[in-house]
Amino acid sequence: MKTKGKKALVTGGAGFIGSTLVDRLLAEGFSVAIVDDLSNGRREYVNHEARFYQVGLTSPKLAGVFAKEKPAFVFHLAAHIDARVSVADPIHDAEINIHGSLRVLEACIATGAKKLVFASSGGAIYHDTKSFPTKETEPPSPLTPYGVAKLAFEHYLKAAQHQFGLAYAALRYANVYGPRQDQQGEGGVIGVFCKTLLDGKKPSIFGGGKQTRDFVYVDDVVEANLKALSSKKSGVWHIATGKQTSVNAVARLIADAFGWKKGFGKGPMPSGDVLRSCLDTSKAKKDLGWKPEVDVALGIRRTVAWFKTRR
Repeated sequence: MKTKGKKALVTGGAGFIGSTLVDRLLAEGFSVAIVDDLSNGRREYVNHEARFYQVGLTSPKLAGVFAKEKPAFVFHLAAHIDARVSVADPIHDAEINIHGSLRVLEACIATGAKKLVFASSGGAIYHDTKSFPTKETEPPSPLTPYGVAKLAFEHYLKAAQHQFGLAYAALRYANVYGPRQDQQGEGGVIGVFCKTLLDGKKPSIFGGGKQTRDFVYVDDVVEANLKALSSKKSGVWHIATGKQTSVNAVARLIADAFGWKKGFGKGPMPSGDVLRSCLDTSKAKKDLGWKPEVDVALGIRRTVAWFKTRR
């Protein structure tokens, strides 16, 4: 696919995954615009080669940004990302993750975008599955408003393809981690451990640490976005490693990288926490030609090195 000069717009482009994606798009020759209200993103992560609009998803200014930019391709990563807060305030979550996302979709259709790539969630959509690694054919079982909103927008995308011919890719991320991550989101435990150790404090492992997650490195996620963009297919794909890693194992890897010898504290299992999470990636390999390249040991070493530079 020829990309030089092609216009792309990234919502959430000042955030952890979004800013990493923007850097890659610019390196690939795209002309890039960023939409981010900086509620989660950081101004320092905004690439100076991109055009930046400090605009939220629910702002009436959003349509004007799309009308000005007329992007051929849109990557929709902006979201209200805290699933636990969504339980306490589902209306706020829906205003951003459903209503705000629909504004993005409406703007894509109005300005003639060719494809929308959406950051969905594997962890939040399969809350109660017993099948591991979980395939895309597994019935969804979201048990938080955040998960419900992600699944709902996937359906809106399919409807928009049917009604308006807009190509789309809904990428159900596993637990994304890496440089620039914060302490929120589904891979946030790695960020929490790193920040706590940098502060010279003892991190706590909640719920015994035997619960597993599928940790996927941010550069692999960015590569999946580009593969999904260049594919002629529309649909839903898992972006993960297909491997389970326990919280205890992650803690050991981070402790080793920091040279931490004082152990970890203990805490109770968070309410509603999922015991296991692991996504099958064979569909993404078959359809998109994508597979993860960075294993969790290497990814954590790179992440810890980045956190140390921040200190």
